[in-house]
Amino acid sequence: MSAAPIPKPTLVSQRFASLKQQGRCALMPFLMAGDPNLATTGSTLLALQAAGADLIELGIPYSDPLADGPVIQAAAARALAAGTTPGRVLELLTSLRQQLTTPVVLFTYSNPLLNRGMAAFCRDAAAAGAAGLVVPDLPLEEAEKLSSIAAEQGLDLVLLVAPTTPPERMARIHAASRGFTYLVSVTGVTGVRSNLEARVGPLLQQLKAQGATPVAVGFGIAAAEQARQVRQWGADGAIVGSALVKAMAAAAQTGGDVAAAAADFCTNLRTGLDG
Repeated sequence: MSAAPIPKPTLVSQRFASLKQQGRCALMPFLMAGDPNLATTGSTLLALQAAGADLIELGIPYSDPLADGPVIQAAAARALAAGTTPGRVLELLTSLRQQLTTPVVLFTYSNPLLNRGMAAFCRDAAAAGAAGLVVPDLPLEEAEKLSSIAAEQGLDLVLLVAPTTPPERMARIHAASRGFTYLVSVTGVTGVRSNLEARVGPLLQQLKAQGATPVAVGFGIAAAEQARQVRQWGADGAIVGSALVKAMAAAAQTGGDVAAAAADFCTNLRTGLDG
C-alpha cells in the first residue's frame, strides 16, 4: 500500500511556520470589506500589510452576523448599504493579487457560502487569492465536509473553539482545523473589552497540548497590552477586530484617512506585540 501524499504547505501554515522560527506571534487584524467602501478596503489592506500585519482577516458583510458585536454589526450594515456583495469582495482581492502578499483569511457566514455553493465559493475565493476561510456558524460536522472541499483549492478552513466547548469536542475541532485554530477568548460576541478572561491561558495550553496546529486568540483583544498577554500565554497569533474597525469608523466620520488610521493602529499593536 502506498503512503498517503503529504499535504502541500498552505500560505497560512507557511506564514505561521516562518513566525515560529523567528519566535514571533502573528498579528492578524480584521476589517469589514466595503466599510465605508471597497476602494477604501483595498487601500487599507495594503496599508495593514505595510504596517506589519502577518495575516489579515477580511469580513464579508452579512445581514445576520450572529457572532459579531455592535461595532462589527454596524460595519457590516454600512458595507451592505454601500452595495458590497461576496462577488465584489472577491473582485477586489483579484485586483490586488500582484500587490497583496499577506495571507488573507475570509470571514463569512454559512448562508452566503451555501447560496453560492461550497465548491464554487472555494474555487472563486482561491482564484481571487484568498488563503483561508472562517465560518463561525458552521457546525463541526458540516465543517469537516467543507474542509475537504476547501483543501482541494489550497484553502485552509479555520475552526473556532469557545471557552464553553467540551474537552472532547475541543479536541475534534482542533484536529479538524487547518492553518490555525481560532480560540474565542470570551463567551459571547465580538467586541472591545478591557480585560481578557483568566481562563484563556489554560484553554490555550490545553489546545496546544492536543496537536501542533497553531492557535490564535480573538474576540476581545483591543490593545497592545492584551495582544502581548496572549503571546505570553503561548498563543501563536492575536486577532484584533472591533477595536480596529472602531478606529477606522472614527476616521471615516471625521473625513480622515481611513487606511492611515488603520495602519497607525496596526503599527502600535505590532510594536506592543513584539515588545
